[in-house]
Amino acid sequence: MKKTLSISSEEVIHHLKMSCQIPQVVEEITIQKIIVDTANSAGITVTEDELQQEGDRLRFAKKLVKAADTWAWLKAHHLNLDEFEQLVRNKILSEKVAHHLFADKVESFFYQNRLDFITAATYQVILDDYDLALELFYAVQEDELTFPEIAREYVPDSQLRLSGGYRGIQKRTDFRPEIAAAIFAATPPEIIKPIATSKGVYLIWVEEIIQPELTEDLHKQIVTDLFDSWLQQQVQQMEIITSFDSKLDNQVTEDSLIQA
Repeated sequence: MKKTLSISSEEVIHHLKMSCQIPQVVEEITIQKIIVDTANSAGITVTEDELQQEGDRLRFAKKLVKAADTWAWLKAHHLNLDEFEQLVRNKILSEKVAHHLFADKVESFFYQNRLDFITAATYQVILDDYDLALELFYAVQEDELTFPEIAREYVPDSQLRLSGGYRGIQKRTDFRPEIAAAIFAATPPEIIKPIATSKGVYLIWVEEIIQPELTEDLHKQIVTDLFDSWLQQQVQQMEIITSFDSKLDNQVTEDSLIQA
């Protein structure tokens, strides 16, 4: 038989304080208020059909196939039906406000920052010895070795070794600045001269430089990024006043910290 344990709302708030999560929660509340205020000012609303469709998507994402599954999930998250509807409404409002503010700014942003969206497919080996890296570099250039052969010999990670040191398709910002400069100046397929860094000597095979296209997915990502940046700016411009009960809101003053 299970034991019963009671946890109060005050204990939940106290735990948030003790785990230093209050600032994060306050910021999330602030952001939601900003979104709602912006939606109201712009006349943005949510229809019943939109609520139904988004609610169905959420249940599908959470694998809530049966009504019993949904009720169990709601109970686990301490939500009633009205609160679940509010959760769904908030998500839709956020997407609509983001689209309202930034959908028409994506194309110009994309072309102004086109270099940031160029990607590269690379293979990498990180060595400790620059002279060895240089020797291997010339060996590949003179067709004495292939990059996969170098990877099999010098990549310690088994998964990376099996893939020949393949690091996937990455953006310029995914690389250290000095490495990005060399990679995106390459003429693929090409091995670039070893680059010494504080983390080791990088020997890199540039397989392909991929020019960006403004796809639907990238369009959505840019809208999201611009919206997130805008929200952070709005938060920074606000003076946020919290009002917990007197016991929980016993603020530590700067003077008391100095005296301690």
